[in-house]
Parts: sequence; structure tokens; C-alpha cells
Amino acid sequence: MSDDTNLTEGKEESLHDSIPVTGMYKDWFLDYASYVILERAVPAIEDGLKPVQRRILHAMKEMDDGRFNKVANIIGQSMQYHPHGDASIGDAIVNLGQKDLLIETQGNWGDVRTGDGAAAARYIEARLSKFALEVVFNPQTTEWQLSYDGRKREPVTLPVKFPLLLAQGVEGIAVGLSTKILPHNFRELIEGSIEILKGNKTNILPDFLTGGLADFSDYQEGLRGGKIKVRARIEEEDSKTLLIKEIPYGTTTDSLIDSILKANDKGKIKIKKVVDNTAKDVEIQIQLAPGVSPDVTIDALYAFTDCEVSISPNACVIIEDKPVFLTVNQILEYNTKQTKELLRRELEIRKGELLEKLLFSSLEKIFIENRIYRDIEECTTWEAVLEAIDKGLDPYKPDFYREITQEDLIRLTEIKIKRISKFDAFKADELMKRLQEELKEVNYNLKHLTDYAIAYYQNLLDKYGKGRERKTEIRAFDTIQAAVVAANNAKLYVNRVDGFVGFGLKKDEFVCDCSDLDDIIAIRRDGKMVVSKIQEKLFMGKDILFVGVFRKNDERMTYNLIYLDGTSGRCMVKRFQVGGITRDKEYDLTKGTKGSKVLYLTANPNGEAETITVYLTQGAKARVKVFDFDFAEIEIKGRGAGGNILTKYPVRKIQFKMEGKSTLGGLNVYYDPSVGRLNTDQRGRLIGNFLGDDKILVCYKNGDYELTSFELTNRYESSDVRLIQKFDPQKVLSAIYFDGATKTYFVKRFLIETTTINKRFNFISDHKQSYLKLVTTDSQAQVVVTVTKGKEEEQVEYDLEMLIDVKGWKAIGNKVSAYPVKEIQLIESEPTKAEESDDADEASTESDDQLEIGTTIDLTPKKDDEEQLGLF
Repeated sequence: MSDDTNLTEGKEESLHDSIPVTGMYKDWFLDYASYVILERAVPAIEDGLKPVQRRILHAMKEMDDGRFNKVANIIGQSMQYHPHGDASIGDAIVNLGQKDLLIETQGNWGDVRTGDGAAAARYIEARLSKFALEVVFNPQTTEWQLSYDGRKREPVTLPVKFPLLLAQGVEGIAVGLSTKILPHNFRELIEGSIEILKGNKTNILPDFLTGGLADFSDYQEGLRGGKIKVRARIEEEDSKTLLIKEIPYGTTTDSLIDSILKANDKGKIKIKKVVDNTAKDVEIQIQLAPGVSPDVTIDALYAFTDCEVSISPNACVIIEDKPVFLTVNQILEYNTKQTKELLRRELEIRKGELLEKLLFSSLEKIFIENRIYRDIEECTTWEAVLEAIDKGLDPYKPDFYREITQEDLIRLTEIKIKRISKFDAFKADELMKRLQEELKEVNYNLKHLTDYAIAYYQNLLDKYGKGRERKTEIRAFDTIQAAVVAANNAKLYVNRVDGFVGFGLKKDEFVCDCSDLDDIIAIRRDGKMVVSKIQEKLFMGKDILFVGVFRKNDERMTYNLIYLDGTSGRCMVKRFQVGGITRDKEYDLTKGTKGSKVLYLTANPNGEAETITVYLTQGAKARVKVFDFDFAEIEIKGRGAGGNILTKYPVRKIQFKMEGKSTLGGLNVYYDPSVGRLNTDQRGRLIGNFLGDDKILVCYKNGDYELTSFELTNRYESSDVRLIQKFDPQKVLSAIYFDGATKTYFVKRFLIETTTINKRFNFISDHKQSYLKLVTTDSQAQVVVTVTKGKEEEQVEYDLEMLIDVKGWKAIGNKVSAYPVKEIQLIESEPTKAEESDDADEASTESDDQLEIGTTIDLTPKKDDEEQLGLF
């Protein structure tokens, strides 16, 4: 019994002492999550550093003697403070070194552009940069804590007097939390801080070491939910070769090439070869397949490869041991105020040092000049010595800024006899004078702290800003529709009877080349229309009359349709365009009555209106049983319109008679210089109204001219374009260019004699420093030329038509002036009556009732849609 009783009691005690696992898990998880957030993933706002980075910099400062140290030694030194493995410390050092700001590197540190890793830690060396030594460290203003083993002390945060967090950027993933702050431009951060100190608002934008182009329109100041689009810089070397000169942030040349090859394998783009010529500068050469447009390929590279990447920022920092989400401008403001406060503390510390130096210099001078040291000769005790010195200083104590302490008296007793014997009162006065002047300056800076902080930032900009100009170009990107630029990597087939459409029906009727991203439109005999995503084999309904690739928002494609209304027996005619649709939904192009069917259908890419011949049945009561009809007689309406009555008599057949012209008129094309693209959305400047064979004339800064089509996929580098307008072969080009060989400006006038499309012709000298100053087709063009005559400047006005006759496009031209030319400005002339008339004609081609973007179109049939056309 006793044994059983003891056993039971033991069980009760063990159950009573147990700890619930759920409670342990909750506490441990929170501790772990807090540790990861605070100690590993998210940076402190004060210095912008994670603990490992801070410990590395502290270790490097302790080792700093001006010489390079092996990274392996730095890792070992850092492990005294960072309780983790050497691999993580080594990776963090390499990451800091590649940012090229705080650490000077020596050896192979890898390449962020190519993705190449750094050499082993025993082979590479590093030391703190002069910038880091100036702005990151100050033991007097550093808050210290014990290291993890309690043997040494380390900084809680470093007293950084610069927005280091924004300059370097940071990325980290913690437990349920992440941060991604993008790097910003060194010079712009300093300029932004200066503006904040002046009381102005600022708006900083990221800048990447890899360069490239970036659209920050949705950046949202770095907050969650924002987005940046970054593109590679792609140049057209010639019609068969593209060059990638800069890559997007977050990619490497290897990953970029891999994405291009994958897109090519999937048929999204068509390229012949990719060659990586990257050395000092990035250069990826892309050789195009024959017959492929460079402009379309550039768009396709942005659409289907890593040539365009999207980055989502998430600015999260640690403030007072808590993660906080701020905008980058708020972080910059915080860092600027922190820098100002650190400068104030440094000035206060320096002020205290100067006061102490002045105090002791004064004590020393009084002690020696008044021979107080002789009063202690007869003193027998240490207390008597100190009392004698203190008594000798009594007359002067009211002049000191603080009370004289025992430590001060002891310091006086430590003055050596040699110093007393060689004491120079003049030198002592000079030293005190210099100290007083410096103290005066420190007091002035404390009173004018904002001006002092601005001067501090300006000094940083002057000393370290050279070579740190913005690398990433700020651009506004146009939206690239993937289906438009995708290469035709598939073929569309149709089985009209059975109603199957797709790129896998290779034994059936071929329709056209297409992309596997395209939508397909089909119109059946029963008058039903449906739009679907292309597939290998897709059923779209039996008895298909028309099938083709559907282009969304195509304002030119017009369908001419004649159908038989099943209820009334009338033949109805309509012209319509297809606007917004829902995929896989059937739309009725007739009135929807039973027995309705399509008798005639054409699809016209540019709104053409053909003429047809209608044959009525022999039993028809109509007097005229054969008549012609021109589709141009009716207006283009929505797909839901019922149409107009063609004839109320039964029709035997309808036959095509004659092709027609477009009833839509020309296409108004605009050029938007912000994105360097053409558009029909009235963005930018109107170039002109274009019909089929019209061309665009473009003149570039390097002296090339080029004739292009008016395809909206064309792209023009806006910074290089000097002139872009509708080409008129009768218009004379007047140009002034700078000849790099003679350092002289020349003027020439010529007509475009070439007709080749998409080929550049250079019409100025071929010297590498030559450039096109200005070019115009204005028949009355005038310029104001500022010339230097001796020591004076003179402005001369010239009529270009009077300066030189029209010659060939290869002619050199005449000198603008015999005197040195300082500046040339074009005088805008008033348009002539003929030109005003031409502009009015172009503007009149737009319909008076043309709808603006956002206008709602009523597609319900109207009674007047059935207005009878004749007596047939």
C-alpha cells in the first residue's frame, strides 16, 4: 500500500509542476519573431544598418590604420560582436563593398551587373572609406552596449550624419514582416536634406547602380502598394542588331540573357543570336531574325523578358525597437533632423573641450607668472600643497566659468620644472587667443545651427559628390500590349462547317499567322459573333463565315454586313465596328429573330466601303431586279444597330463589284515626346493626318534623317529627335550644324531625295563631335546668331533662304558667319494662309461628332436605323 501511495503522490507532483506546451510555444515564437525583426531583417532608422553591418563597420574602425585589411581578418574581428557564422558576415561585407560608399575594396569583389561572386575572403581586402570615417563614427556621440559575451562594448547605433539608409537601400524578410527600401542618389539625398533644412518640401526618387530607365509614376514615396517599372536601356545599332547597354535593377546580364532565350524558345520574340560583350560596360548584342522590326522587338523584349521588371517597395524601419512604415521623404526628414542634432551635440562637446583648455591655460599662466609654485616649497603635507595653490588662485576665481576642483589643482602640481623654466607668456596668450576665436566660432554655429548643418551637407556634396550623378534615367513608360508586339509564333486554322478554330487544325483551312496570346473573332451564318482566346482547338459554332485575329480598341476595323431578317423577310444592311466585348459571349448582329441569316459579310481594316451588285429573285415584284449598292452611303454604327433596309424583296445573290476607299478619312497621329512614341489618343503634338502610303520624317541630333511609316509601334528617342513631322517631298529642309573638325557652324538647305523606309542618312559632316544644331521645314525660317567680334558680342538676324540656295542633301553648306558663333536661335514664324488652310483641312477630317475617351455609346437599335434607302 505504501509503495502504491508514494507512486500516486509522485504522479500528482509531476502533473502539478508541468508547463503547458501552448504557452511555451506562444512565448518562444514571439521572442523568435522579435529577434528576427530587430536583430536580422529590418534596419534601424538612426544609421540605416542591420546589426551585422553595424558590427562589421565597428570592427573595421577598431582595426583601421589607413591600410587595407584582409576580409578574412575583418570577419574574425567582427565575430567578437556578431554571434553567427563567418559565411553570413562575409556575405554582408561583400554586399557593403559592392555599394561603393562606406568601404574601399581591393581585389575581385564580384560584379552586381553580371552576378559574378566575390573571391574568397582570404584573397580580397578592404578598408573604411574617407566618407565613412567622416560621417559614420564619433565615439563621443555613440551610445554603447555590451557585446553578446559581455567582454567588449559595441554601438547601439552608429551616429551617422547622412541619410545612409536611403543611399544604400536595404531588403529583408522577417517573421510576418518584410522591408524593401530602394537605393537613392547620393547627390539628390544631400540636396534634399538641404531643402528640408531650408523649410522646403522634397520628393526623392530611387537611383540604381545598374542604370537603366525607370517610371516612378506609381512609386507612392516607397510605401507598401507602390510600384516601379524599370527597363533596360536598349539601343538600335542597325536594322538587324539591338544593343542592351544598361540592365534593370535586380537583374544580371546572365539572368537577362536567360529570359531572352526563353522568350525566343516560346516564340514570343524572334531573334537569331544573343552575344554577351560585357566588360567594363554592359553590352548585350541581340541579332534579329530576317524581316523582324527592331521597334517591335524592343517592345516585345520589354513585354516578355526581364528587360522590364516591376519592383514593389516597402519602407519599413525600426524606431524605438518597433517596426514602423514611413515614406522615404519622412525617412529623409528624420535623418536630416538627426544629423542636425548630432552636429549640435558635437559642437557642445567641442565647446566644453575649448572651455576646459582655456581654463587650464589660464590656470597654468597664473600659476607660473605669479610664482604660486614657490608657495608650496615649505609645505610638508600634500593637503598643505593643494591648499597653498588654491589660496594663490583665490583672486582670479571669479573670472573662471566654473569652480576650481581638486583635480585642477593636482594637474598644476604635475607641471614639470622644465616647462616652468621655459614658459613663454606670449605663446601662451597666442594659444588662448586661438582657443577663444574657435570658441566664438562654435558659439556662433550653435546659434545658427541650421546654417551650419546646410554648410556641412554642402561640404559633403563638394568633397564626395563628384562622379555620383544620377545613373537611372527618369521616364514615363507607355503601356505595351503584349498581344500587339508578340511575334507570330502560331498559325490560325478554321473548319468552317464543323465550327472549329485553332492553331492545332493543321489539316484544315489556313487563315493567317498569329500569336498564342491573340483573341479570335468569329461571325457565323446565323448572325452570331463571338470573341475567344486562341487555343489549339476551339469550337465557336457551325457555319463560320468570317474568322480572324481580334484587336481590342481597333477604331479602324469595320465590318460591312447584309442579313435577312427572319420575321419581316427584309434584307438589312449595316456597317459596324466592334468595341468592348466579353470573351466567349455570343452577340447577335441581326435583330435576333428566328430564321435570320447573314447574306454578305466583309471585314475592312481601314473602313473601306466597297460596291456590290444585288440580284433579286425572278419572282420578285420589283421592277428593277438587279441593282448596285455602295456601302459608303450608310454610316458606321455600333454592332447592336439593326441596320437600314436594303430591299424588302427576296434576294437571289449578292456579288462583289468594286473595291472602295476608306470612309474613315486619314488617321490623326500624335507624337508624345515624354515616351518617344506615336499615338492616336491626342497625347502630345499632332504630327498630321495620315493615309496609306504617307510617311514620317525624323531628323536626329547626330545629323541623320530617316523616313518611317506611321505605325504606332515605332519608337523615337526623344532626347535625340530634332524634328519629327509628316513627310512632304516638296518641303525644303533648312539645317544648321556644328562641324567638329573645323569648330564652325554651317548652314544648308536641301530636299529629301531618298525614298527608302527605316534607313538613316547622314547629311552633316561625319566627325564624332559634329551635331545638328537646328532643323526646320519652315519656308520663311529666320535665325538670330550671336557672334563675337573682338571683346564684344553682336546679334545678327539671318533669313536662311537668303543665306544659301537649295542644294543636294550631301552638300557641305556655307559658313553661318565669318566670326566665332556663340549662340543660334530659331525665330518662330507666323504660319502662312496656305499652311493655315492645310491645318484646317486636316482638322476637318475628324468627325464633328467624334467621341471623347470615356463617352458612353448607345448600341441599342434606333427607329431611324431602318430608314429605307430606295424603292427596291
